[in-house]
Amino acid sequence: MEKKILVINTGGTIAMSIDESERVKPLEEHAVEKIGPLLERYADVTMINYINLPSPHITPEIMNQLRLFIQQELSQHGYDGVVVTHGTDTLEETAYFLDLTLPITVPIVLTGAMRSSNELGADGPVNLISAVRTAADPQSRNKGVLVVFNDEIHAARHVTKTHTSNVATFQSPQYGPIGTIAKKHVSYHHAPLDREYYPVASPTANVPLMKAVAGMDPNWFQYLIEQPVDGLVLEAFGLGNLPPTILPALQKLLDKGIPIVLVSRCYNGQVQDVYDYDGGGRQLKEMGMIFGGGLNGQKARLKLMVALAQTKNFAELQQLFDQ
Repeated sequence: MEKKILVINTGGTIAMSIDESERVKPLEEHAVEKIGPLLERYADVTMINYINLPSPHITPEIMNQLRLFIQQELSQHGYDGVVVTHGTDTLEETAYFLDLTLPITVPIVLTGAMRSSNELGADGPVNLISAVRTAADPQSRNKGVLVVFNDEIHAARHVTKTHTSNVATFQSPQYGPIGTIAKKHVSYHHAPLDREYYPVASPTANVPLMKAVAGMDPNWFQYLIEQPVDGLVLEAFGLGNLPPTILPALQKLLDKGIPIVLVSRCYNGQVQDVYDYDGGGRQLKEMGMIFGGGLNGQKARLKLMVALAQTKNFAELQQLFDQ
């Protein structure tokens, strides 16, 4: 029986064109619609032009509205899978937000393009075809939200954009893709062991993200101390270490009850409370900072935003980040 797949277009390079001066701009009409006839051999596809935004314009609130729209469409029309076309700059964030907040088992697949619709070697059509094929494949159920690019299938939790322009930009450091798309079949070789779900009405928590650099000035944190922030994510050095000069400012945030999640600015590995010196991971753990495992900064921020809707207790937040 032919699978019913919903394609939701949200904009991005896949829906843009390049002009004679090599400026890439959004189109008035979605270029994705032109790909529609190519999808008919793989599934019964319904295409909806939801929004048309460059992905830097996407916000957590828009992600949440998209989540609600997906749930509504699945409830009303019983689709077998959903594909979302999205700009690549924030695609991994939308994918991970949906992965955390959608309580469904049908395949949800995000894809897009690195080359605009009228550019030589445009990758949008083949990525969309691969995404539809993945969403229609029964093996894709119960694997969480997926990202399909360049004939690879990645888990939303692990995938990240690694190159500014290469069509193979989406990679999963440490873990690799969970599957591939060949000419005749979709193939999985491993899958995420666990799924997380956070019921959230709206992601309203104010959570900044900062990156550790050599010689950080503690005054940079004064704004965070004075303003009503709900949490902070810090991309620390290496295994999870920070310049000692900023620790008093961070202690003031912790004393105010503001959770600080620590991740690494390295794109491989996890933060650990190993180094025992001033500013080392062991001291940071003793101060009460929450270790974010192997998540990158942008994903840890989203997870803290949705987790804060469940609890503000530091110990309970650490348990959630240990999952």
